[in-house]
Amino acid sequence: MELLRFTTAGSVDDGKSTLIGRLLYDSKSIFEDQLAAVQLSSERKGLQHVDLSLLTDGLRAEREQGITIDVAYRYFATPKRKFIIADTPGHIQYTRNMVTGASTANLALILVDARKGIVEQTCRHSFIASLLKIPHLIVCINKMDLVDYSEEAFNTIVEAYTEFASKLDVTDIRYIPISALNGDNVVNRSVNMDWYQGATLLNTLETIHIASDYNHIDGRFPVQTIIRPHSDEYHDYRGYAGRVAGGIFRPGDNVTVLPSGLSSKIKSIDTFDGPLTEAFPPMSVSITLEDDIDVSRGDMIVKQNNQPHVSQDIDMMICWLNNKPMQPGAKYYLRHTSREVRSMIKEVVYKIDINTLQRISNDSSAGIGMNDIARVRLRTTQPIMLDAYRKNRNTGSLILIDESTNETVAAGMIVD
Repeated sequence: MELLRFTTAGSVDDGKSTLIGRLLYDSKSIFEDQLAAVQLSSERKGLQHVDLSLLTDGLRAEREQGITIDVAYRYFATPKRKFIIADTPGHIQYTRNMVTGASTANLALILVDARKGIVEQTCRHSFIASLLKIPHLIVCINKMDLVDYSEEAFNTIVEAYTEFASKLDVTDIRYIPISALNGDNVVNRSVNMDWYQGATLLNTLETIHIASDYNHIDGRFPVQTIIRPHSDEYHDYRGYAGRVAGGIFRPGDNVTVLPSGLSSKIKSIDTFDGPLTEAFPPMSVSITLEDDIDVSRGDMIVKQNNQPHVSQDIDMMICWLNNKPMQPGAKYYLRHTSREVRSMIKEVVYKIDINTLQRISNDSSAGIGMNDIARVRLRTTQPIMLDAYRKNRNTGSLILIDESTNETVAAGMIVD
């Protein structure tokens, strides 16, 4: 069954957690004990309704303040598709958590309060979704019950967002009027908005086309480990295991192993359930080659006539995740696919003003602190097999790790 990963985004109190709770509740994806606990918590807070946002807001501080702080993941399935939801915070100071939740998403739900319309955080999170190359956006105009389910209010927000989105690098944007609190157009069609003829949110999530979101052209297979059973049955077996990051691999394909540049042919593609005639993203497989060549963790198997850029100099956009500010010239571990090397930040080109989305040139006032987004240049001690993030989100992304604390300090997206 196909898996769809999606994230929520938007300003504080736009109803992100309530929407996810409603989606889980109306699709009957909540266990009875979970619902009972939420009902009890709602009664203790003196509410006259069941606060479905408590299904995702698990931290004590989140429940006390009624906000989302950390990323909460929820899993559910319908007969048509499986889903992983990342409920991300709306506050400016938790931008890094929003980036974390959105980094693997196929789709983003952008929530807009029907009373307030497009606000600063709406633009900010839409920009981050565009920066992370999330291919699909669903703009949910929430709290329609508070504007008397007005079609005019819905159309005004659609026009304003459409104008703003013309500056974004997103091609698939859809608009749905909803009331997460009452369930209008979330799972079931709304009787209060008969003027809306489009699909409900769940129906859109079930039917939106995501198969073409993966790069099936550029063959990329980062090697995670070497399989050597040393058993009587598989005495000479040598398989290179990993997850296909791009392209389609078949037995008989001519391939090159990077960074060594040695060439061979694919002998077989194996899984626990048996051999395959082809492998494509995001399948996890073991590939065997016809020649005994030196391949180890961190190497990448690619098509001979379609290779990534191999370089020790990297230009990328980063989101800084650490409390300690970035220090130009500082050294960090760089982890890219299954490869880990040491690196040094050579230059900060500019950073993005998170409020105006304008570029701030590199000067003494442009320090990079937590939640900042900036373009930087790095130098690595060993070559890295690179693709632009816009071409392949798997081979175009990386993280930086502090050498002394082993903390992940930044997430990066490689640019052309």
